[in-house]
Amino acid sequence: MRIIKTYIVFLILSLLVLNGNNFNAMAQTQTGPAKQFPVRGFHIDLRVQVMPLGALKNFAKELSDFGINTLVMEYEATFPYLKHATISNKYAYSREEITGFVDYCRSLGIEVIPLQQCFGHVEYILRHDRYSRLAESRQDISQVCPLQTEECRQLFTELFADMASLHQSRYIHIGGDETRLLGHCAECAKATAKEGTSKLFTSYLKMICNIITGMGKIPVMWADIVLKYPEAVSELPKETVFVDWNYGWDINYFGNITDLQKKGATIWGAPSIRSHPDNWYVSCWEKHLNNQRDFIPYARKANYGGMIMTSWSTSGVYGFNWDINWEVVDMFAIRNNYPLSGFRLLIAAYAKALQQTEPLDPVVFVEEYAKERFGLNKEECKQFRIALFASPEIIRPENISDQKKIGETKAEIDNACQTMAGLKPQANQIEFEHLRLMLDLRQFYLDSKAVESLYESDFLANGRKSELLNSISDLLARSKKLDQRFSSLNKGFLYPSEIEEQNRIRSRKIENIYTALKDNR
Repeated sequence: MRIIKTYIVFLILSLLVLNGNNFNAMAQTQTGPAKQFPVRGFHIDLRVQVMPLGALKNFAKELSDFGINTLVMEYEATFPYLKHATISNKYAYSREEITGFVDYCRSLGIEVIPLQQCFGHVEYILRHDRYSRLAESRQDISQVCPLQTEECRQLFTELFADMASLHQSRYIHIGGDETRLLGHCAECAKATAKEGTSKLFTSYLKMICNIITGMGKIPVMWADIVLKYPEAVSELPKETVFVDWNYGWDINYFGNITDLQKKGATIWGAPSIRSHPDNWYVSCWEKHLNNQRDFIPYARKANYGGMIMTSWSTSGVYGFNWDINWEVVDMFAIRNNYPLSGFRLLIAAYAKALQQTEPLDPVVFVEEYAKERFGLNKEECKQFRIALFASPEIIRPENISDQKKIGETKAEIDNACQTMAGLKPQANQIEFEHLRLMLDLRQFYLDSKAVESLYESDFLANGRKSELLNSISDLLARSKKLDQRFSSLNKGFLYPSEIEEQNRIRSRKIENIYTALKDNR
């Protein structure tokens, strides 16, 4: 008997070692030594950087190969609404495209959950005059007024029904996060003074959740505000799913998650591969890998029922061009991240973190990935990882005069760019070029900040305008080459007009400085 037990232990250990040494097998299969989450999801944010249908299908196929079985689609204005076609923008898919995509995902074993914001993050609805009266604030149209009960009930019943007609999922995600304006308007202020902010939040969400359950669906919502008002759980339908989004902070950052679990709430987790402070000029690789290392094992131990990886194309905060009477002329995202085309490494890390028992080791993972995916040798893998983890420091406006700090950060990124330029991938060159470009864009950003630092100083008063103009002219020439690389790499992944807009965003500020100097001779 002892011999048999010893042999079994030896066999199990041998299998684990084999699995640990086979990165591709672990990344591409749905089975592994770890306890599997029933819901292994990915959230696609289509607020900006909209993928054409072909790219969307290719992306879904890659996610399926990684073991993903759920997609949460935040369509926003890209959904082809029928009765409320006013909301749909120029990138809206056709209804045939949506049903075709959902059917394709079903053939891959992926359930597609539509996400329809109904409380906060509804700028894309309230920007239209037709719905503007529902806003909590005329100056900040991010949120509906929860006291506009009947009109909101009618609007969102129709929007939810429209989405449900094109999706067979058991779930509808209702958003419900970051309702920062609770109690803002005069009537809401009176209501909160009388009954409290929690009552205002809960009553509205109860109405929304009842719409979903009345359709035979299960409501899913972000958990940040519910964690602030945990008493709301008892008022909402018992089947409601709460998604605990955690991007690297303390587990009780929004509130005590165990309070929700004690009330019998179903919890899913949500780490991120693109979130604050990511931008077109910085991607916090190490932060996101550490997030997966820490949060996914915690969620498994805490018996979360699912995991949804978020990937935000933008912060969800917008700027506006206004006309008189707070009429919206145009709306634009405050922050734009590099497209999803460049983040396969973090998606692969997510797949591995879902499948293995032990926490992900970011250093080991990245170096293994560089070896398996790009064919780099051991020393090159280390160099690749160091370059990828180079400083994500952002130069804040109040620090623009700190030329020493800018210079130190720039020197580190210069070295990283030089390292990446010198590496010779043996496979998957296009993916590698995305990573090179992301670092080169970061270098351009820091070089631009170095020039801005001079512009915001007494440099011009010393009669050195021509010198500064020449430096900016060189930067703009570099920008054109970066634009060409970005366009080439993302052709087919984004619409051409979106590629043009992303390219304009990156150089807009330095172009404005150049114009001001050139026209003020």
